[in-house]
Amino acid sequence: MGKRFPGVVAVDDVALEVLPGEVHVFAGENGAGKSTLMKVIAQVEQPSSGHVELDGVPVTFQGPGAARRLGVSMVHQEFALAPDLSVAENLFIGDEPGRGGWISRSAERRASRELLARVGLDVDPTRRVALLSTAEQQRVEIAKALAVEAKVLILDEPTASLTEREAQELFGIVRELTGQGIAVLYISHRLDEIFEIGDRVTVMRDGALVETSPVSELDEARLVQLMVGREVSNLYPRTHQAPGEVRLEVEGLTRGDEVRDVSFEVRAGEIVGLAGLVGAGRTELARAIFGAEPPERGRITKDGRELRVRGPADAIAAGIGYLTESRKTDGLAMQLGVDKNITMAKLPMLRYGLIDLQSERRIAERQRDSLRIRVPRVGRQARTLSGGNQQKVVLARWLETGADVLFFDEPGRGMDVGAKSEMFQQMDSLAQQGKAVVLISSYLPELLNMCDRILVMRGGRITGEVQRTEFSEERVVAFATGAKGNHD
Repeated sequence: MGKRFPGVVAVDDVALEVLPGEVHVFAGENGAGKSTLMKVIAQVEQPSSGHVELDGVPVTFQGPGAARRLGVSMVHQEFALAPDLSVAENLFIGDEPGRGGWISRSAERRASRELLARVGLDVDPTRRVALLSTAEQQRVEIAKALAVEAKVLILDEPTASLTEREAQELFGIVRELTGQGIAVLYISHRLDEIFEIGDRVTVMRDGALVETSPVSELDEARLVQLMVGREVSNLYPRTHQAPGEVRLEVEGLTRGDEVRDVSFEVRAGEIVGLAGLVGAGRTELARAIFGAEPPERGRITKDGRELRVRGPADAIAAGIGYLTESRKTDGLAMQLGVDKNITMAKLPMLRYGLIDLQSERRIAERQRDSLRIRVPRVGRQARTLSGGNQQKVVLARWLETGADVLFFDEPGRGMDVGAKSEMFQQMDSLAQQGKAVVLISSYLPELLNMCDRILVMRGGRITGEVQRTEFSEERVVAFATGAKGNHD
């Protein structure tokens, strides 16, 4: 089976089989063709060649609605839910129970409760979907798939926005579904969960199938080599050095209940981690320092000079950059070109307020080559790039401003292992250049391998600091959860 777009072979003559009751993981770098292949299977995209068979019978392309009726459903990274409709209405939209054109809301609620129970979700079916958490919305999506007697359930990066506890709960649901004979196709970039949840893994590269193997026959090194086509000897490259002078100092920073009396410092050449559970206040702290949500009180000092940060422009002028948690909604203007995204924080200007377009292109091309951004033309829209390359575009913007204090907020989210390795190499290089780096991550291995110190937040406050010589997951988690016995 193949799928071609103008000038691009997204899926190149792939042949595979999926068995009932298995978790079949699809791994590979961004742009490898995994999501496109899943969209073809779910009839979101029409194949350019070949066909899909379900229970040995070829399936004619008629769209995702027809695929769902046949028992093939896909839960995308961006959920396909109507936020202003109720849970019950979302579960049965287009297939409401009733007779003679009349919808039976009581039957809809009753059937909804049964479906929600199958995915372990105890919410009122009349509740608006917009009021649910990300993990709850994901379970609604899975319940929606079960409403049509799913045979194949496709999950695209399902743990990207979940906490560790929510991810474990999802794994439990997946195991229950496979126990009922449902085949689960599972796209993931996280190596640990591939080995935890997968039965077999198919690795794709450049649109082609590289290998399909039982997970039990692979180790992490071999899987990485299959994914990137080369050995990645050190996913977390870190050159530790003695830190320099204090670059950023924060004293008593407060914004409502989200950030409460926070004080810390970051030195030149240092990578400081911010750990904590979802809602601990890490992102809110970064946004306050950057001026996206200015603090109500407290002091921010940069290179010994106190700043008055009333908005992002003040932070940018002071040499602070912020790579946001969500590249697509906050980090990039997706419809604009790579060149304009790189220069938007520091426009090259001619006289009379005109933008120097030639300089803009040269700047973008220089950053593209320096950071190895995979894009043939810098005028290409940012939305067409993979997650890893989009992240590099955001980094290029802040490097172009001359920022020497950089906040990386969940930089590895949604990125493949090769792109992550490159991003961490860039982070290490920035520290070696004397820049101060703050790494916010919910994935502890990133913090434990890349940071010199880890600050742990809970309830808007810093509850602990862990030095590199004391690094352990248990110690960080203890501070994050408020467990006793970690202040020794």
